[in-house]
Amino acid sequence: MASRTLKKSASAISDTLRRTFSSKTWEHREQLHTLTEDNKFFLRKVRWQIALLAHLGFAISFGIRSNFGVAKNRMVNNFTDAYGEVHEKEFFWTGTEVGMMESSFFYGYAASQIPAGVLASKFAPNKLFMLGILIASLLNILTAVSLKFHPFTDIFVMVIQTMQGLALGVCYPAMHGVWKFWAPPLERSKLATTTFTGASVGVMIGLPASAYLVSHFHWSAPFYVFGVLGIVWSLAWMYVAGSSPTTHSYISEDERKFITEKVGSVAVKNMTLTTLPWRDMMTSTAVWAIIICSFCRSWSFFLLLGNQLTYMKDVLHIDIKNSGLIAIFPQLGMCIVTLTSGQLSDYLRSSGKMSTEAVRKSVNTFGFTVEAVMLGSLAFIRDPVIAVTCLIIACSGAGAVLSAFNVNHFDIAPRYAPILMGIANGLGAIAGVGGIVTNSMTFENPEGWKWVFLLAMSIDICGIIFFLVFAKGDVLPWAREPEKEETFNEFVRRMSTMVRSLSRRTRSRSTDTNYAKMEEERVNSSEMKACNKTETPTEEGVLNETKAVGGNLEVVPEEPSQKNLKTDRPEV
Repeated sequence: MASRTLKKSASAISDTLRRTFSSKTWEHREQLHTLTEDNKFFLRKVRWQIALLAHLGFAISFGIRSNFGVAKNRMVNNFTDAYGEVHEKEFFWTGTEVGMMESSFFYGYAASQIPAGVLASKFAPNKLFMLGILIASLLNILTAVSLKFHPFTDIFVMVIQTMQGLALGVCYPAMHGVWKFWAPPLERSKLATTTFTGASVGVMIGLPASAYLVSHFHWSAPFYVFGVLGIVWSLAWMYVAGSSPTTHSYISEDERKFITEKVGSVAVKNMTLTTLPWRDMMTSTAVWAIIICSFCRSWSFFLLLGNQLTYMKDVLHIDIKNSGLIAIFPQLGMCIVTLTSGQLSDYLRSSGKMSTEAVRKSVNTFGFTVEAVMLGSLAFIRDPVIAVTCLIIACSGAGAVLSAFNVNHFDIAPRYAPILMGIANGLGAIAGVGGIVTNSMTFENPEGWKWVFLLAMSIDICGIIFFLVFAKGDVLPWAREPEKEETFNEFVRRMSTMVRSLSRRTRSRSTDTNYAKMEEERVNSSEMKACNKTETPTEEGVLNETKAVGGNLEVVPEEPSQKNLKTDRPEV
């Protein structure tokens, strides 16, 4: 009896699992093989050319971000260059002032995210991406010029940093807008991770390249070099990238047809801030799971981006000329893990071995756990070899999360992916204020790094728990419903109607207030008395009042009513 019951239970469970996995497998296989394209080298496919060029664009943008973090080591300290010449410090900033100079970038970066998401959904996202990097490159050159007039231009440099943050803040939402048109569903992880690993490559190349330029030339050299690279890249992007496959100039017909049929129609033409499902977005726990993870990842990333070389110099006592080369390995490990996890995630989903939700949660948990453990270890390790090893493992493990929460926007709301990316990246950029915390805790205090790493570990743990509990892998109900289409003229007409209605209500209230004041003045006046409308003055009362005023005045008798008069006109 017991064995028969056990067999039935096992059979029921196996049927459920087989039904679940087989349906997913069939769905994905059908999507993969019902329409195919010519088997050609991947670099001949336009979507992969866009991915690689976007990868280079992110590398330049993150190289620009790393310039100030490296240059400050020569700017605020006595510095010995690669030729043995000693340079006295030129900038006399305190730790708090250095933190404010660095964090001013993130104020603009956070503020531009949500508007950039809306703009990327409404206009050509490829052009928005190009403008962001081009403007940031020009401002990078202007930063170097302005800093030469220190201390008179310090406030102006902070404004430039904020504007640079505004420009680079559009990159992630704009690139999500590009992939909304160009990425087939089962290639999203691969294309997205290929693109976004440019951030790791930018840090990997930007840190040692900036360190080399600072040591061999001048603290301003990185600003000029990366600024010029950004301008050259913008020209190449204008030629390669198109707003969509249907409008691209040189894409092959089979690739155009393959992408358009896999992606389907993208209907967000007349979207405005008022037509988005804001309430559903901001009350969705799945969206907040992405936002929390974005904040946690940004905290650790910004910590290492701006302070990695400072940590190596102050705690591990590694010279900046050597630390720039060592900084390559953590970012190299991150690139390898990011690309590998992207390929693995798409394989597990397309083969039906795991659901999208299970893949995202598993990969996200792995990445954050590895980073948290290694950062916690760095709080107590002082040996340079072991510390650098932990640093490499931490950055490498963190690369996995880019194929988890960082592409989860496409899973839960593909039509609103640029908006969600803007929200998550904007709120996540608040972690940039961690630069003030880090500089305050570690300025002339190497022991403060212990608490910096323990704080980063705690933040990572929060991200693990929140994503495991609340993340989703399927399209949410509010993301399936088409938003109300509203043209710009309709939006202006509706806003003007609201303003006129408000103006009328304001004038009505003002009139009522003035009338009430007039009534109050009439009642309170000493020369006038309010009379009761229901009472009529009697003949005796009129006589008394007349005597009181004039004494000898006589009352004129009332004339007969008009209706009592007789006329010669015949009655009808």
